[in-house]
Amino acid sequence: AAVDFPYFGGRATEHFVSTDHGEILTRNLPIRRIKLSDGSKVAVATVHDLMMANYGLDRGFGGDHAAKSYDEDVPFTPAWAERITGVKRDAIITVAREFATNAEKTNGRSMVILGAGVNHWYHMDMTYRGIINLLVFCGAIGQSGGGWSHYVGQEKLRPQTGWTPLAFGLDWSRPPRHMNSTSFFYAQTDQWRYETLTAAEILSPTAPEGDWNKSFIDYNVRAERMGWLPSAPQLKQNPLTIAAKAKAAGLEPKDYVVNALKSGELELSCHDPDDPANWPRNMFVWRSNLLGSSGKGHEYFLKHLLGTTHGVMGKDLGPEGAVRNTEVVWHETAPQGKLDLLVTLDFRMSTTCVYSDIVLPTATWYEKNDLNTSDMHPFIHPLSAAVDPAWESRSDWEIYKSLAKAFSEVSQ
Repeated sequence: AAVDFPYFGGRATEHFVSTDHGEILTRNLPIRRIKLSDGSKVAVATVHDLMMANYGLDRGFGGDHAAKSYDEDVPFTPAWAERITGVKRDAIITVAREFATNAEKTNGRSMVILGAGVNHWYHMDMTYRGIINLLVFCGAIGQSGGGWSHYVGQEKLRPQTGWTPLAFGLDWSRPPRHMNSTSFFYAQTDQWRYETLTAAEILSPTAPEGDWNKSFIDYNVRAERMGWLPSAPQLKQNPLTIAAKAKAAGLEPKDYVVNALKSGELELSCHDPDDPANWPRNMFVWRSNLLGSSGKGHEYFLKHLLGTTHGVMGKDLGPEGAVRNTEVVWHETAPQGKLDLLVTLDFRMSTTCVYSDIVLPTATWYEKNDLNTSDMHPFIHPLSAAVDPAWESRSDWEIYKSLAKAFSEVSQ
């Protein structure tokens, strides 16, 4: 069967050496037709066959985009890679053969070591997939001395399974729907107002026909509205009043919410992130340098979230006459200073601390009895206090316990 594969390497850009191949590469692969319970038949193929076809290997099925040798200029041969990267095809072939031969002779003890440097590039996901494929093909996954060794950025938090029920109250509700920080800060720092890239520009050439000239904030809102993504804040109206209103209407809360969303009585916050009713007003940052190394778009944080001196030099899409969003309300004047209060807990005077209204000085590792774990080591590290906390600093636990006590007293 003939299958169309998208190819993006033919698009000429300033920073990429393109090739003269089409956007769609049609390649042949073996399939089987399976009869379903309703009597209809569907074509199925193995993932391996799809992958081999995508790589352009000539396996005797014919076609115009299959390479019979490594020297053919067909995506994704060593000759093709040489044109784009400048790395000689002989070097590519030599490294590949040595890596695979070593895995064969040592029962999979070939290893790839990588770090966060890969993460800083736009197509890092494809780089990761390429490395994973390499290891899978060579039988190196799960072998002592072989496989995947990632030393920063993507590790596994080993004790998370036991920690999650306590941290997220799974005895109350499960599964927890955690708001992804990328969507939250992209909306609340108004970076979407400056976004010139559209989905059409990065769309797969095999995508169905349609109006793809939308902004990314629109697609994010659609995903939240359909339940594919969590959304925080969820509603423009105070969620604490919903149960009482549902009871007054004689409805179950879920039925009341569905009806109210349909009628417009309730509105999702994501449709209008610049409405003051939908702004985040209070933000507590715990041991994260949100305004420094952790957040992306530092100047937009300063301008729109904090409303302080900033270095944003470009204009948003309003003055440029290029507003594309249709799902999100556009305000001609972008808000500056959505937050009323920024509180940071840290033992370093980080960038976030410098901009905070309140800094809660916490104890360091040697000033408290605590448990520590991270994605950098597979064990729990007990901490023992060697000295008392300096001056007014206290342990994280004592600080938040005091806050919880004060909040409880105020709420009574």
